[in-house]
Order: sequence, then C-alpha cells, then structure tokens
Amino acid sequence: MSLGTILIIILILLLIAAIPAWPYSGGWGYGPSGILGVLLVIVLILVLLGRI
Repeated sequence: MSLGTILIIILILLLIAAIPAWPYSGGWGYGPSGILGVLLVIVLILVLLGRI
C-alpha cells in the first residue's frame, strides 16, 4: 500500500465518523465533516497528480 492509499482510507473513515448522525455529535453541525471532506478532496487530487 502506498502512502496516498493509506491517507485516503484514514480520511474516509474519519469523514464517516464525523457525520453528525449520532446523539453525541448532533451539536457539532457539519463543520468536522466539511473540513474532512475538503482534506479528502485535496489528498485525492494530490494522489491523482502523483505528488503523494
């Protein structure tokens, strides 16, 4: 596994965990999942360009 693949898997798992669907995370809003989504897009672009 390359570093890019590992980063993508970790970011996807964090994105799923940050979705405010559970009672303890209801007050968070969409901030955490939005930030992780942007990071996932950036890492995907870097992987596709071959920078990671």
